[in-house]
Amino acid sequence: MGGSRERGVVAAASYEARKFGVFSAMPSVIASRRCPDLIFVRPRFEVYQAVSKQIRKIFHKYTPLVEPLSLDEAYLDVTEPLIGPPSATLIAEMIRNEIFEVTGLTASAGISYCKFLAKVASDINKPNGMYIIQPDAAVSFLERLPIKKFHGIGKVTAEKMKEMGISTGFDLKNYTQKQLVRKFGRAGAHFYRIVRGDDQRPVIPDRVRKSIGAENTFNSDLSHHDELLDQLYKICETVWKRALHSNASGKTITLKVKFHDFKQISRSKSLDHYVKSEKELREQVLKLFFGAEEDYEPIRLMGVSISNLNIPDERFNKQLQIPFKHRFHHK
Repeated sequence: MGGSRERGVVAAASYEARKFGVFSAMPSVIASRRCPDLIFVRPRFEVYQAVSKQIRKIFHKYTPLVEPLSLDEAYLDVTEPLIGPPSATLIAEMIRNEIFEVTGLTASAGISYCKFLAKVASDINKPNGMYIIQPDAAVSFLERLPIKKFHGIGKVTAEKMKEMGISTGFDLKNYTQKQLVRKFGRAGAHFYRIVRGDDQRPVIPDRVRKSIGAENTFNSDLSHHDELLDQLYKICETVWKRALHSNASGKTITLKVKFHDFKQISRSKSLDHYVKSEKELREQVLKLFFGAEEDYEPIRLMGVSISNLNIPDERFNKQLQIPFKHRFHHK
């Protein structure tokens, strides 16, 4: 768990807590209602980052094609492994064993020929297992899969699909691409492909960062003008330090405000140039803050981010040729 019982947000929930309906991103006050005996542990990001580096180092022993998704999750393409047999299943087992030897942590793996299926497979035998979806079994597997288990289909979309009579992959396949696009826009074309096991996305190492930001959930709700400005200055200082560390800046500045009742607003402004200094960032954030001020109720959280960054994307300078066989998602 992350944060405190009164003011935090659940960063991660143990499998025992999940049985009570406690999940990540849930306000801790709600989590504690669902499970009064919950134990909250403050996050230790320095430790997580250090362990994550150890795990990434293990990944890169086997393949250079590692696409991180989070601190503890990544896609790996092991079509042509650097070491070990040419088998995604055997390499997944080798990596899981090495992670346990080095860190003492268990890991799960999903193994298949494309990223979507590997991701779905990785959730099946958690927290310490593997699941394999062979190419010839993919279609039948997807037809049986409940729609809520499809990676990328959230609660809102699943509810819309339920209203259309879609509860499994088999039901989804009964709709044409035109029908799905009409209902879900561009995502409809994606749904049409993945339910047929068609996912041509390559594993892309070193994903380009899209934004730099920071936010703060206050120990108690704030409504005093000076207190709010003081917190905004501190958040801007953190964001600018992170921008300097990344050797980057951006043209779009976003302010996020969450009120005591969890109602949230966000305001953005795009400049015609990259933000040049912390002072300029602070000035633009204050303009957004005053522009968004609507008889402010007590505020529990504020955040600032910079996007539309000037980090060059080296991937576009060369053409990658990546085969698709034997990819697995490791977690």
